[in-house]
Amino acid sequence: MFIDTHCHFNFPDFTTNLIESINYVRQANIVGLIVPAVSASHFTQILQLATNYSEIYAALGLHPIYQHTEADLQQLTSILEKKPNKLVAIGEIGLDKYDVTIDWHQQISFFRAQLALAKRFDLPVLIHSRKAHDIMYHELHQANLPCRGVIHGFSGSYQQAMQFIKLGYYIGVGGVISYDRANKTRNTIAQLPLASLVLETDAPDMPLSGQQGEINRPENIVKIFNIFSQLRNEPSSQILNVILTNTLTLFSRINRIKILK
Repeated sequence: MFIDTHCHFNFPDFTTNLIESINYVRQANIVGLIVPAVSASHFTQILQLATNYSEIYAALGLHPIYQHTEADLQQLTSILEKKPNKLVAIGEIGLDKYDVTIDWHQQISFFRAQLALAKRFDLPVLIHSRKAHDIMYHELHQANLPCRGVIHGFSGSYQQAMQFIKLGYYIGVGGVISYDRANKTRNTIAQLPLASLVLETDAPDMPLSGQQGEINRPENIVKIFNIFSQLRNEPSSQILNVILTNTLTLFSRINRIKILK
C-alpha cells in the first residue's frame, strides 16, 4: 500500500477526468493522497475532494511563490477553527529564493504566520524550501512546532537533510531520484535514516526520468518506491512498512484503521 504525501490532485490534469484519475489511483494500490493547496482559491475544492473520495486528504496553505492577502490568511484560520475531518496538514507553505522577483518580506511574513497556525492547531506542515535551506532551518528551529512536518521535494546535501531530521522533520522522497545525474540527492537518500523518510510525487509536476514533458501522475509513486528500494540496503518489504508507519505517524489524522484494514 502506498500513500502519496504530496500530490496536487485538484489540478485540471486530474479533475478533468476525475473518475478515471481516481480509478488509476486505486489500481495502483494507493490508499492515500495528501493534496496541498497553493492558494486560498483552492481551499474549497480540495476539501470537497476529500469529502467525496476516501483516498484523498487535505492540506491547506499559502505557497510562497504566489501572491496572497491578509484575507487569505484569515480564511485559512477560519477553516482551521472548524477542524474539517480530513484536514491533515498545513501546506504547501515555505520559502523560495530561486525567483528573486518574489517579495521576500511577504514570504517570510506569511510563512511565519502559517507556522504559528500549525502550532496553534497542532498540525504538521508541508514545507517548500528552494535555495533557502539554511534560512528554513533557522525558521523551523525558532518555530518549534509540536508536529513538525515534511521537507518537500528535497534536493539538498546530506548535512542539510540531517539538520532537518534532527529537528524532527521528515524528508520527502520524490521523482528526482529517478535521474542518474542527481547523484548528490540519490546518495543522500541512500544514507538517510529510513525512519525519517516519506514518499511523494508532487504530481502533476516533477516528472520522472524518461517522462520529461509528460504529466506526472500519483501512480508514479510505485516507480519512485522501486527506485528508492534499489538505492537502499533494507529489504523492500521492510522499506514499505517503515515508510507507511512514518506517514501514519506524522499525519496522525489519517484514518489509520481504514488504511491498515
